[in-house]
Amino acid sequence: MPQKYAPLQAPRRLLFGPGPSMVAPRVYQAMSQNVVGHLDPFFFEVADQIRTLLGYAFSTGNSFNIAISGTGSAGMEAAVANFAEPGRKFALLSNGFFGDRIGEMARRQGSTVVRLAKDWGEPFDAQEVREFIHREQPHMVGFVQAETSTGMFNQARPICEAAHQAGALTIADCVTSLGGMPVLVDENGIDIAYSCTQKGLGCPPGLAPITLGPRALERLKARTVPVQSWYLDLQLLDTFYSGHKYHHTASATLFYALREGLAIVAEEGLESRWERHRRNHLAFVAGIEAMGLSMHVEDPANRLWTLNTPRIPAGVDDTRLRQYLLSEHGMEIAGGFGPLAGKVFRIGTMGYGSTRENILMLLEALEAALKQQGYRSAGNPRAAAEKSLAE
Repeated sequence: MPQKYAPLQAPRRLLFGPGPSMVAPRVYQAMSQNVVGHLDPFFFEVADQIRTLLGYAFSTGNSFNIAISGTGSAGMEAAVANFAEPGRKFALLSNGFFGDRIGEMARRQGSTVVRLAKDWGEPFDAQEVREFIHREQPHMVGFVQAETSTGMFNQARPICEAAHQAGALTIADCVTSLGGMPVLVDENGIDIAYSCTQKGLGCPPGLAPITLGPRALERLKARTVPVQSWYLDLQLLDTFYSGHKYHHTASATLFYALREGLAIVAEEGLESRWERHRRNHLAFVAGIEAMGLSMHVEDPANRLWTLNTPRIPAGVDDTRLRQYLLSEHGMEIAGGFGPLAGKVFRIGTMGYGSTRENILMLLEALEAALKQQGYRSAGNPRAAAEKSLAE
């Protein structure tokens, strides 16, 4: 017998985890518009706008800017699958979970992976990077600019300079930096950069922006071994986005969302957007330190403005605290994993959610959640954050 279902009603959440982040109302509105086919002229008009807007967001003059149908991990796999060749050396710089994921993808492509590894959240020394790449003479160099597992911002320029001196191309994971921190593809010399839609760009998950520079395009066109992944073959994808030839059924709705999210970035202006994220991050850290907590990434210059990792104080149960925030405040934050499990919170202040009001609300809720487990703040987190914002 047929059963009647009430219309779906999702709960309202305050998304302060490592992603997805909160979605701008304008993006939701764009997603409610009519769906068109993936070969419709309007779809390609939107895709062309995205190509231009991605160039702005990545700070690049590259002509190859597309959004891959898939999450940020699809962007990672596309970058690796198209450039990590069997038997060639792939140098990996890893100080977190997602760096290791790049290496695993390269290994599955048949590359010989060599690693320069640091503890999770420990920065790379520029001289050490140069010596490593000079010694290994790799075909490719992969690194994570914004490491979501630790809150670490890895400096791209010394890595790219050393790689180019060795004749290697660079792949940069910009999943948690695009739209919230300076990626600076051209200025840093990044050859291949990829990201996602659900973090600094303030859109739902489902697409992976990627950009290729001239060196990368030249290498890709000269490749003699076919790319193992048909779906993520970038040259095939280019025949779809540029040549308007059928490749797969892309989601018009997700493209609407990305176009709108990128338009918001362009209207705000990159420098203003970066400054907003920096200012709100510093206010959050001031509040955290007023509580008596410390940050996992010790040097402020190496911290992400989009993803904060305060250390969990002794005696506080991470899971119980996060459950309290969700049930009492409808607020999501995340815990650490791997070697940081139970040791840090991962708290996102990015995209549409990075506002003065949200920072203060987040600090007050976190203080209440800690108090519920018997932890007392050393000072006044709201006052400390407000002082930071005023300065």
